[in-house]
Amino acid sequence: MERWDRIGRNAAYGAALALSPYLLIKVSWVAGSLVGVLPVGNGFSLAEWVVLNTVTVGMAVIGIALALALVRPWGMRIPGPLVAFCSWVGSGFLVSILPFVLFSALLGVGGDSQDSAGDDPAMPVWEGVLVQFSFVGTGLGLALAVPAYLRRRWPHAFIGRVGDGPRTAPPWAAVAGAAVGLAWLYWAAGGTLGIHHPGERNTEGYVLAAVWGFWAFVGSAAVWTVARARPAGVPRWLPMVFGWVGSGSLFAWSAWKVPLMLYVAVTEPADVTPPENPTVAVVLHLCGVVAGAAMVRALVRTRIRVAESHARPEVAIRLER
Repeated sequence: MERWDRIGRNAAYGAALALSPYLLIKVSWVAGSLVGVLPVGNGFSLAEWVVLNTVTVGMAVIGIALALALVRPWGMRIPGPLVAFCSWVGSGFLVSILPFVLFSALLGVGGDSQDSAGDDPAMPVWEGVLVQFSFVGTGLGLALAVPAYLRRRWPHAFIGRVGDGPRTAPPWAAVAGAAVGLAWLYWAAGGTLGIHHPGERNTEGYVLAAVWGFWAFVGSAAVWTVARARPAGVPRWLPMVFGWVGSGSLFAWSAWKVPLMLYVAVTEPADVTPPENPTVAVVLHLCGVVAGAAMVRALVRTRIRVAESHARPEVAIRLER
């Protein structure tokens, strides 16, 4: 077994183990709130709290199953599009957020929220620590396990160099993704267009917007590089990996935020005041969903020429099997 493959397999087990505390915490929140032994989160009714946390329980179960699928033999028998979609969304959620965790630690972001969490019976400090551990551990594990799995299942996607294949038309998805990223970076830099409640902005929000904007630009640049076959000579796996994570970040986080912002825009709850205009945020995140999906489609539909030692002179990167 190759060293890289062995590292990826161990990382997959680590990702599944790291996400387990988050799953147990969320299950306890749902069960505890239903029987009345745990409080409902601030700003939520009992039904809303149960629905929200039930959704996150399902996401955690899927995340653990995905991590195991990346390492167990049965994972190679799952239909290609299904495992690719789940790994893409999982990477978009958790791998892309790792820079946010790093900068938050360096800048001391979240210190106040952690202290206040200790006063909130719905989130004691120890639970917050376990949740952070789950996110970081799973993100790090997927960062190693997903490329290793993809390399085993679709090896042709990782061979050769940029420029080995024909150039295609400039991908509109990359332009759209960069435009969404530019909007997030504008907000991260303190821009106020589209911001209705500037007083609700905090350092954590600025850093998160910067991270989202960064991945949108990185993913867009990677897709553009693969499509335009420039600069030639760059190992092909590099833009493929960054395009995968960048497009996944655009899609996953925007798909998560759209229903939340729609709920705020429609119901206008008095105790929820996001900094940005909910309508503007919904439109921006919808653009992120569409751009992210189109970007990954552009990646998996590219064609490359491979050496004669490989079976076919030209191979399409398809989500087959």
